[in-house]
Amino acid sequence: AWHVTRQLKMTFFVILVSCLFGSFVFAEEKDKINVHLVAHTHDDVGWLKTVDEYYYGADKNIQDAAVQYILDTVMDELGKNKDRKFIYVEMAFFIRWWNEQTDDLKEKVKQFVKNGQLEFINGGWCMNDEASTHYNAIIDQMTVGLTFIENTFGKEARPTIGWHIDPFGHSAVQASLFSQMGFDGFFFGRIDYADKHLRLNTSTMEMIWRGSQSLKEASDIFTGVLYNGYGAPKGFCFDAKCGDPPIQDDPNLFDYNVDSRVDSFIKAVNDQAKHYSTNNIMMTMGADFNYGNAVMWFKNLDKLIHYVNENGSVNVMYSTPSIYLEYVHRANSTYNIKTDDFFPYADDPWNFWTGYFTSRPGLKGYIRRCNNHLQACKQLEAIHNGFPDNKPSSMLLKLAMGVAQHHDAVSGTEKQHVANDYAKRLHIGEVECRDVMSTALNNLAVKKDAKAMDLKFCEYLNISVCPHSETGNFNLVVYNSLAREWNWYLRFPVKSPKISVLGTDGKMLPVQIFCVSNATMNVRRNMSDAKYEAVVNFADSPIPPLGYSVFTARSTTRSSRANMSYPKPLKNRMPKDDVTISNEYYQVVFDGKSGQIKTIKNVMTDIQTVVNQQFYWYNSSTGKNINSSQASGAYIFRPNSSNVYPVNSYGSNAKIINVYQNDMVSEVHQFFTSWLTQVVRLYKRIPAIEMEYTVGPIPIKDKHGKEIISRFDTDLSSDSVWYTDANGREMQKRKRNYRPTWKYNNTAPVAGNYYPVNSRIFIRDENKKTQFTVLNDRSQG
Repeated sequence: AWHVTRQLKMTFFVILVSCLFGSFVFAEEKDKINVHLVAHTHDDVGWLKTVDEYYYGADKNIQDAAVQYILDTVMDELGKNKDRKFIYVEMAFFIRWWNEQTDDLKEKVKQFVKNGQLEFINGGWCMNDEASTHYNAIIDQMTVGLTFIENTFGKEARPTIGWHIDPFGHSAVQASLFSQMGFDGFFFGRIDYADKHLRLNTSTMEMIWRGSQSLKEASDIFTGVLYNGYGAPKGFCFDAKCGDPPIQDDPNLFDYNVDSRVDSFIKAVNDQAKHYSTNNIMMTMGADFNYGNAVMWFKNLDKLIHYVNENGSVNVMYSTPSIYLEYVHRANSTYNIKTDDFFPYADDPWNFWTGYFTSRPGLKGYIRRCNNHLQACKQLEAIHNGFPDNKPSSMLLKLAMGVAQHHDAVSGTEKQHVANDYAKRLHIGEVECRDVMSTALNNLAVKKDAKAMDLKFCEYLNISVCPHSETGNFNLVVYNSLAREWNWYLRFPVKSPKISVLGTDGKMLPVQIFCVSNATMNVRRNMSDAKYEAVVNFADSPIPPLGYSVFTARSTTRSSRANMSYPKPLKNRMPKDDVTISNEYYQVVFDGKSGQIKTIKNVMTDIQTVVNQQFYWYNSSTGKNINSSQASGAYIFRPNSSNVYPVNSYGSNAKIINVYQNDMVSEVHQFFTSWLTQVVRLYKRIPAIEMEYTVGPIPIKDKHGKEIISRFDTDLSSDSVWYTDANGREMQKRKRNYRPTWKYNNTAPVAGNYYPVNSRIFIRDENKKTQFTVLNDRSQG
């Protein structure tokens, strides 16, 4: 069935190419190996330098890379020979370059696209990460890039290939999304070293990837693993950054090398071809920020194609991934179906790229929050029927979010000044989206005969800072971006515990007052002196779906309806009795001696589970051992042993310093050490337990690098199986020390069992019919 449906799809595609882009200028040789040379550059949208620095070529002392010159010289070279082809991926760079060009050059580029010399591959704003990204952020960044391509070059130029040559592992949801976008193929460069070794030996470097368990065959996409990562064959990199010899073809000169270069190339072709199932192979001719001087590449590729074809052993041509895929489909081969994913990625037995699942958690959290804001901004923009070109729009935040999905952005693997640049762009986009939301909400208010509002936003609620709520008297506007009613809780800082909040009907809403924790005060430093947080219960005044409500907060002469609960200090000693907090759904018991969670009971089902949660740290490897010189870092998680250490030095692992028992919210404040505290909360009517921990600064004076973990131990029997989400969508089954498609070599028992968790992870005891789930507010490992 796959052959039929895909063949029909690809046949239509070939007709489209023939009609709109002109016929291919080469013929397939069925009795020879057809070598598809793909001229390309991989341009990181930020990494060692910012996206601006990479475009202009600034700070060459950091890295010699300038995208503007790549595109300048590539277009010059395409114009010299109609057989030449080039692919380009990152629209964040291409649009900058495009906007600087003359109308004459733009017409030439459109002609390159029309005749198939320039082909857009992937087509998103960036080449997004696949572990730390949320699915709707992936869709948004692809939408921005693909919209530009279609609006500028027409539907005929729409990419049909996913091209993720550099991300550090690959998600089943990514494959499913590409299939749903109408892509015909997906190619990438990085898979686990053991997986690749097996695939090379069994000629299974290409497969059908069924990325969705629910969509099944509808999510199938042809998937290929590139032979050389994404670089050129050894000895055939013709970039200014490389030291490989050029094709020297003047027989009158002493350094004539055509024969030896042709022989070397044919050997490389035969070595690669034996690992693939058809007589077509794809050779990537390029690498990071290559083609800054495209003359060097194209002049030598012209010669290489000419002399190798003159030899006659193989058939070499300029090509693209889409052309290659068409030739592969003509071979009508049969492929294995893959249903799992490509996580985690390791490039040798001791180097597992699982560190970036958690690197820069602050930036990961901010990107997730901006994603939420962008969805609300787009909704209100649509409700308003858009804005004129000279007015605020969601576009700045879309572009900033597009850059932030790059595989060296949300992954946390960029340099610090680059991380700062990403955050700055996000903030600028957020500010403009606030104008969009303010205008839209005010227009909605006017339609209801209400007065226009001077709306301000609380952007630091995560550290209990909001100057607008700290004034005492204010109106509170709450927008609900969900398609259902929202009736949960809202927390905001106040300077006085004497405050009341009135609903839309003028009735007083339930409010409780809590002290801002010492940990939060330490984080926010002098940004605010508000000592309290007001918690408002919206059960009696729910926010309508895709709607908003206005509430009135006023200072009062007495404390709010539910009086403030003052914490009772435990004088730095362990309480003797267990501590219990509960709501309609859960009962959480804390051990009186250790201060740790002891049991969790589901009140609705009467199921009680032993749960112990503690914080530990792994000692980071410095790389100075006989197995590998790789240290643990932003990319690679490499503890020097499987041992974990408690975050404190005294016997017990936690101290309960404050307990609040109230009608609306119950809290237990845990003190683990001076640099790690946690608040465990239960809200009335909410079927979840909230755990908010504050970590840092992590001490390093002892010269030990520390990888901090939160560990849950339960009495559930999961048979070494657990489940993690893929990009916030479908769940993936995991099993300890196991890989579904090859025999796992357990050289890294800790790092090799870490997987990306974008929104949730759970274990399940089938006998007890009990599941324990952790939901996270940002991507982690």
